[in-house]
Amino acid sequence: MTASHDPAPASGRTVGPDPTTSRPMVPPGPPARHPTAAPGSPARDSGAGTGSAAHPHTAGAGSVGSRSGEGPAEVLGGLGGSWTWLLGAAVATIVPGILVLVWPDETLHVLAVLVGLHLLVLGGFRFVAAFARPDHGERFPGLLIAVLYVVAGVLCLRNPLQTITALALIVGMVWLVTGLLALYTAMSSKDLPHRGFLLGAAILGVVAGVVVLALPAESARALTRLLGLWLVLLGLAEGAVALAGRAALGRASARRSSDGS
Repeated sequence: MTASHDPAPASGRTVGPDPTTSRPMVPPGPPARHPTAAPGSPARDSGAGTGSAAHPHTAGAGSVGSRSGEGPAEVLGGLGGSWTWLLGAAVATIVPGILVLVWPDETLHVLAVLVGLHLLVLGGFRFVAAFARPDHGERFPGLLIAVLYVVAGVLCLRNPLQTITALALIVGMVWLVTGLLALYTAMSSKDLPHRGFLLGAAILGVVAGVVVLALPAESARALTRLLGLWLVLLGLAEGAVALAGRAALGRASARRSSDGS
């Protein structure tokens, strides 16, 4: 039995085993990771740079940090502190006042329903606006005002309390107490760019409460004219506060842009 031999190369030399074929095969390992990008980090998962990872609010819409960085209180604070929200509260005061004044053949029941709905809506506005103050102690007067508005609105909508004396007492007390609380807030808060407008609106609320409580209305028509007039005046005062806040924000934005340039 003849052994088979590989044919010799043309050069006549005997070729030994190839060293590259005799090395053991090493299985490929996992791909190397960047040492500074851990699994699950914002810079690795979202593809953002170090700037967006360090400041989550500057990341894109898909960033988790921009969604989970703010709680409900911060969201309500941003909404309640905007001048458009304050202007909405002013509109919610002026519109019922105009309706009360121009409603044809208005009865006491219609007046009570309009005033009660106005107080309920304004209570919601005041509740959200209370979160615009960063200090928890400064939020308490605003929350108390919101509770008073809601309670007064519910009382105005109850049929047994829809009398001239009851409506004048409820609305007058609400305006007086909320005016005093707003006056306290305007005097005690440190960073109010439109303090004078807020002081004016608070004093007007106190005067409205005193007038409604001190001047008894003999008929539903007299109470209608009295409440409607004060609603319009208070709404105009709140609108002035909102526009003053807008002007203050514009000045602050212009100052920041001039400092940056």
